[in-house]
Amino acid sequence: MTIGPLVLSPERLAMLLGLLAFILVASVQTKRVSTLFNLWSTVVLIGSVAAARLTHVVLNWSFFEDDPLRAFAVWQGGFVWVGALPVIIVASLLLLRTRRLMAWAIVPTVAGVLVANVAFQLVAAGAPIGPPALTLASADGEPIDLAVPSGRITVINLWATWCPPCRREMPVLAAAEVDNPDVRFLFVNQGETPQVARAYLEGQNLRLKHVLFDQNSALPRHYGTPGIPVTLFLSADGQLFKAHIGEISPEEIDMQIKAIDSRIFQIQGGYIHLLFRKLRGAVQ
Repeated sequence: MTIGPLVLSPERLAMLLGLLAFILVASVQTKRVSTLFNLWSTVVLIGSVAAARLTHVVLNWSFFEDDPLRAFAVWQGGFVWVGALPVIIVASLLLLRTRRLMAWAIVPTVAGVLVANVAFQLVAAGAPIGPPALTLASADGEPIDLAVPSGRITVINLWATWCPPCRREMPVLAAAEVDNPDVRFLFVNQGETPQVARAYLEGQNLRLKHVLFDQNSALPRHYGTPGIPVTLFLSADGQLFKAHIGEISPEEIDMQIKAIDSRIFQIQGGYIHLLFRKLRGAVQ
């Protein structure tokens, strides 16, 4: 989703719209119900964002223990909003005091959640996107035909050497490639010459298996993803599972790979169950 020069993922756009709805409804209540909602909404807004981020960090601590300060890298995403519930309850008890006002506190909270969910469903909805009819040159000389499914989960990272978020996330993606040998990682450089890309990777001591070159930015056009960095998660049949816009975190990579694995298991389990039913019917 692009708003002028700003590029937002569906999740972050939905989060911002939800927070905006919360602020607008709370400001109306401040004028028409009680001025106490001014302080309450400020505390809830700041506290909820902090609590949602803290919950994410705690639940994914194995990815933060070597670099705890990364907890402040909120631009990478990572918020578990159920963690905001205690903040809302405590702030309501301490600041609003009466049952009447605490009942009114439900209105902006529900409005924010509702707007965020509806916005995400509208923005993220779309027809499945298959692999592009595109063959790209690679750094090792072997071109890769992206139209041919690899038969395994594929992670495609769109990057360039001039892009600061791309440079920050590249070591994270390189480590994920080592940690997930069954997953194919493709690092697709956008619009730069192979010499520039190779020089950068060698200078940073980054060892990547598949570095490809998309001179005409055909992949972003195919997937409709403006800006870089973008990380695409593809299932084994080449269908797009998730497009992550912006700098990505190690826990997000791990979560999306596991999500695809889980879906594959569920689909295979469904086929096995169907086969079992047919065999049982044939025996009977």
